[in-house]
Amino acid sequence: MAYIDFMSVVHKSTTRDYLARVNDPEFPKAKAAALAKKWDFDYWDGDRRICYGGYRYMEGRWEKVARAMVDHYGLKAGDKILDVGCGKGFLAFDFTKVVPGIEMYGIDVSTYALENAHPGIKDRLQVANATSLPFEDGTFDLVYSLNTLHNLYCYDLDPALREIERVAKKNKYICVESYETEEQKANLLYWQVTCESFYTPKEWEWWFRKSGYTGDHSFIYFD
Repeated sequence: MAYIDFMSVVHKSTTRDYLARVNDPEFPKAKAAALAKKWDFDYWDGDRRICYGGYRYMEGRWEKVARAMVDHYGLKAGDKILDVGCGKGFLAFDFTKVVPGIEMYGIDVSTYALENAHPGIKDRLQVANATSLPFEDGTFDLVYSLNTLHNLYCYDLDPALREIERVAKKNKYICVESYETEEQKANLLYWQVTCESFYTPKEWEWWFRKSGYTGDHSFIYFD
């Protein structure tokens, strides 16, 4: 299990006003979170004060992440990849651009996201839960989950991590939100609207060991 950062290039490209999200008069934090946790229109394409404020495909944004993962794991045409928490499938689609002939699959709990997924990958995505992946053991050459598992309650983390381990042949990668300082913790609490598992890196690593997860990982911080 290694620490490999594929995500900072995307995460750090966004500017965040933490206090504005907490104190907004129309969408105060509790209201925004209640709407976001429905994983419907408001979460993806509603007001920015709730969550994404219009989650649209941007040429090149996710391609650099896909390319870095392809290069690191030596992926090639014919390999199978699973995106756990794929959302609208933008990264999954960019994998198919970087490596034509690669077999991409994705699951998400959001019916809305999958109904509005990128048309180039939509038919390879399905509604499912990370705690019960609808695939056979050792199906995939890479299984990854980006910014998803921290949305699970603690009692769902262990089965989700075990499922990722189960369906992967070898390569696995997880990125989750975390904090190292009290400032980062406060910013994470201010900004997030769906996070249920708030852990330091050491605590996340405890979960990985407990569940038998042997893949790679990284954390994103809110500075």
